[in-house]
Amino acid sequence: MSRTTTRAGLTYATRPGSRPLQLDLHLPPEGAHPAPFVVFAHGGGWSTGSRDVVGPGFADWSPSPFDRLAAAGIAVATVDYRLSGESTWPAPLEDVVAALRWLRGNSTRLGLDADRVALWGESAGGHLAAMAGLLGHDPDRGAGRVRAVVDWYGPADLLGLSGQLGPGAPHDPDAADSRESMLLGAPLRTVPELAADASPVHHVTAGAPPFLLVHGRADRLVPARQSELLAAALADHGVPVRLEVLDGADHLWTGSEDAPAVAFDLTTSFLLEHLT
Repeated sequence: MSRTTTRAGLTYATRPGSRPLQLDLHLPPEGAHPAPFVVFAHGGGWSTGSRDVVGPGFADWSPSPFDRLAAAGIAVATVDYRLSGESTWPAPLEDVVAALRWLRGNSTRLGLDADRVALWGESAGGHLAAMAGLLGHDPDRGAGRVRAVVDWYGPADLLGLSGQLGPGAPHDPDAADSRESMLLGAPLRTVPELAADASPVHHVTAGAPPFLLVHGRADRLVPARQSELLAAALADHGVPVRLEVLDGADHLWTGSEDAPAVAFDLTTSFLLEHLT
């Protein structure tokens, strides 16, 4: 594999009363610049997680998924954002958007192509990637249009979550202390307008970028129905969308030995198609 480089701990924003917000930039080999790039948002229920983690299915991957994408010619910026214990909606979206703005504004010195940009995330990060991609056209809430979005098992309709969960679900989204309620800063059902604002299905427009949605059919935390609803909304607006539901895979691709590699290969092919 060609030699890649990583620039770690780049501060892209500072917020009053908050830690510096940083990203790591995984760059393709020299000679491949300016490189297209993808911004990756980690999972963790908006309450935990960090920019260097993709999920347990990739813990023993060497090189990492980020370095593998970089070796394929696509730079990867992995970003931290404010968690629900630090701030509430729309803070994490604002941070992902700020990271994208910073990367575009500094693209020349970083060796990046500001026009060939995509977003990618898993779980809560997939939700944030979808939101940032759908709001790219909004001068106040977005950071410009991107060429593609990859969303791994991200929530798409917060108010619909509880009705889609099966028996034995590991949590109740409507509970006052749920991940969703903590994100919003209030019990989910008491702030329906805010919950709708934080739901990608309510922000789909005809000008949205192409989407790849990958979900586990056995996901007990975020039902696959969430990605199916987002795929349907995108298709209804004429947006190119590919939905892949992986049999046997639960959240984080657990329960399936093959799912992590399948999801990553789908992602790599999709990003190469739209960025190179």
